[in-house]
Amino acid sequence: MKKLKIVLQQNNIFYFLLIFSLIYMFIFINFINIKSKYNENDSSLQVKIIDYKKSDDKLVIYAKGKEKILINYCDDIDISYGDYIYVKGKLIKPKDNTNFNLFNYKKYLLSNNIKYTVKASNIKILKRNKNIFYKLKNYIFFKIKSLDKSKKYILTFIFADKSYIDKEMYDNYQNLGISHLFAVSGMHISLVIFILLKLLEGKNEVIKYLITFIFLMFYLFLTNYTISMVRACFQFILIFINKLFKLNIDNSNIVIFLFSILIILNPYIIYNIGFLFSFSISFTLIKFKDMITGDFMIKNIKTSLLSFFVSMPILINNFFKVNFLSIILNIIYIPFVSYILFPLCLITILFPFFDSFTYFIINFFETITKFFSSINLLTFSITKMNIILVIIYYFIFLWIIKSNDKLKKKIIIAFIFIIFIINNNTIVNNEVHFLDVGQGDSTLIRIKNKNILIDTGGNINFNISKNVLIPYFRSSGVKKIDYLILTHGDYDHMGSSIDLVNNFNVEKVIFNVGSYNELENNLIKILKEKNIKYYKNMEEINKNRLYFLNTDIYDNENDNSSVVYLKLNNYKFLFMGDAGKERELDIINKYNLNKIDFLKVGHHGSDTSSNIKFINTIKPKYSLISVGENNNYGHPKKSVLDILSSSKIYRTDINGEIKIKIKRNNFNIKTCK
Repeated sequence: MKKLKIVLQQNNIFYFLLIFSLIYMFIFINFINIKSKYNENDSSLQVKIIDYKKSDDKLVIYAKGKEKILINYCDDIDISYGDYIYVKGKLIKPKDNTNFNLFNYKKYLLSNNIKYTVKASNIKILKRNKNIFYKLKNYIFFKIKSLDKSKKYILTFIFADKSYIDKEMYDNYQNLGISHLFAVSGMHISLVIFILLKLLEGKNEVIKYLITFIFLMFYLFLTNYTISMVRACFQFILIFINKLFKLNIDNSNIVIFLFSILIILNPYIIYNIGFLFSFSISFTLIKFKDMITGDFMIKNIKTSLLSFFVSMPILINNFFKVNFLSIILNIIYIPFVSYILFPLCLITILFPFFDSFTYFIINFFETITKFFSSINLLTFSITKMNIILVIIYYFIFLWIIKSNDKLKKKIIIAFIFIIFIINNNTIVNNEVHFLDVGQGDSTLIRIKNKNILIDTGGNINFNISKNVLIPYFRSSGVKKIDYLILTHGDYDHMGSSIDLVNNFNVEKVIFNVGSYNELENNLIKILKEKNIKYYKNMEEINKNRLYFLNTDIYDNENDNSSVVYLKLNNYKFLFMGDAGKERELDIINKYNLNKIDFLKVGHHGSDTSSNIKFINTIKPKYSLISVGENNNYGHPKKSVLDILSSSKIYRTDINGEIKIKIKRNNFNIKTCK
């Protein structure tokens, strides 16, 4: 009884620390303004290189001066770890996401204690770092780079940097839910510690572990203190101290302690996916270690299942999809990487003649991965889970684990809950989303179980479909696009259409009037291959709620834009595409339009559109302009803003995504910025 009382008191202390750290995190993130030691007027810096990544067109440097900073340099220079450099350039404050649910670059950098990035125009080396540890790190790095074939994976495992793996190949690992295998953490540390302790067998216990600690600290230095490594190394050290001094602290409480301390040191670390994966899986496997029994295969299956289900909300809320095949694959891949690939990489560093054999194993590994990645039967797109749903999920997860019910009942409950998660929030009624796609147009209209997309945006230097549209649709529970309306053939309105059709379920495509250009013809070729129906203009769709305002065929692509009129619960929307002033006058002459509630302003606010007579006739209450920040065209023009001044103006460059939710007799406007 006394022992139970001590355990309960111990648990209370650690759970109190956990609750305190989470409350502190919430207050810090929402109410405390972070101040930097730099400001945007600083144009020259002297910093030390912590880490760097080279690609064909850019050099990315993580450096430490007054504080950590990220430097982008579009040139090449011979640098190494620890070098002191002079940087001339422009400091840029990172931005939040401009569409709901999507990746937040600012918070990601803050999770790494980075408050500014630098667009460097010039970099000079001031001096090389002669510190023995940096010399050794550079020696190891350059020795690995001298390997002919297997260096990418060795660099990934030794330096915990996944950027060395080909982007397409890494996407395959992510699609299969096994990319965590390349985050150097507990699995790799356990093997390294096992080897070290075997080599030091027979030595004094304290000396043996002290040498191991020192090696772990150096390994942390090699990997630039990545969060999964910090967790794994310090967890091992604290567990040993707990054992040495007979503190009798439960190992799961040590994980809670580490989690809480790191949250207090940097609350924004909660936005680091590696941090969330590492701690959630580690805590679960330690807390329920008594469940992981049986022979080698059974233990692997149980470990894979526990890891998969505890990390599911993290997967969903960051990637908006789950591949259930990863449960099976992890059973195969974890032992393969742990006991074959990772050890081979270590051996190849010491004995370079293993390079070809290691490369053969890597090739086999990649070939199998490509095969499994092509199987999409068990991959589900899942809506982003809100905090209440996450709490419910973990409550049921813990209840199923702790329950003594029969296995059959547990499986049924788990299956029902998975179906509930997969189908949550997929039907949305009467919402209009003006997405931020930069200098372009894309609007998602959701009417009950129908999804209508007007334009896709398009940017030659940025993949809109991959980085915005597809993840946004997945996060919002959009399973298919019933109608893809392409107002006209300009790239900024339909440049992402082919990529979208190739990667998403599109049922029907509607083009504008006039002749097809090359971009439209290329899309039509794909539509024919996929048996997707397409039409040249229409009169109306969706039971008389959405009309195409047709006037004439003009001699330019902009005026041939499909102009769309939509009525939702007596609220009137007008989408102008890039239609110019002549077309606007023809529309008001042909159609009786007045008191438009929401106007999607023509041609991104260009002065070729928004004729004053047209605007005075339709009298919009709200004017919405889809426009890129600091665009080269000077959109929106001041003269247009003056004409629209009697309405409330929203702009994607200022407000980000603009979401309008129509209820029975009212509406709500929410912006991302």
